Amino acid sequence: MNNYILNIETATKNCSVSIAKNGKTIICNQIAEEGYSHAERLHVFIEESIAAAGINFKDLVAVAVSQGPGSYTGLRIGVSAAKGLCYALGIPLIAVDTLQALAAQAKVDGGLIIPMLDARRMEVYSAVFSANLEQKRSILAEVITEESFQELEEKLYFVGDCADKCKEVLTKFNFVFLEDIKYPSANEMSALSYEKFLKEDFVDVAYFEPYYLKDFMITTSKK
Repeated sequence: MNNYILNIETATKNCSVSIAKNGKTIICNQIAEEGYSHAERLHVFIEESIAAAGINFKDLVAVAVSQGPGSYTGLRIGVSAAKGLCYALGIPLIAVDTLQALAAQAKVDGGLIIPMLDARRMEVYSAVFSANLEQKRSILAEVITEESFQELEEKLYFVGDCADKCKEVLTKFNFVFLEDIKYPSANEMSALSYEKFLKEDFVDVAYFEPYYLKDFMITTSKK
């Protein structure tokens, strides 16, 4: 049986949509732009991806969405689209961790993968995963300093859009920046969402909310 899942990733500047068959990506449309064109691009990408895959919306068994952390606006757009499709089609919603999908792009044999997404100044959203994507440390919103990750002796592979601002302070010999891997993609969501589908690990379409880490983002204006 062919299980087709639509994957939606809008947590960062990358607007990304994929169609997966039994956990394998068969089509992926994406674009990363400074202006965050998600509102204009997302539904076009969804329709184009369905057509390119040679299927209809009724062939989908689930919709998966990147759950954050990330851009508040981007996450809202992606989750709203995913919920609307699930309601209309009567299919389950799957939430995929944004940082795990980002870490999945690092194809390494050992060590630890540290996905980081830019928040502001020296602040990032980060987590720690093994080479086989087992989560070793929970997601944190943290300020990066020269002391960050010093306790980890394994080779650390940093991925995400923070290389430019972080590599000047994260200089330990075992730190490696994979600078070509900047944004999470719906391509890597395919295997992750299918694993959740097989386990029937679904979220409530009515009540699911993205993982904003929004308390971290609240600032007090200085007068």
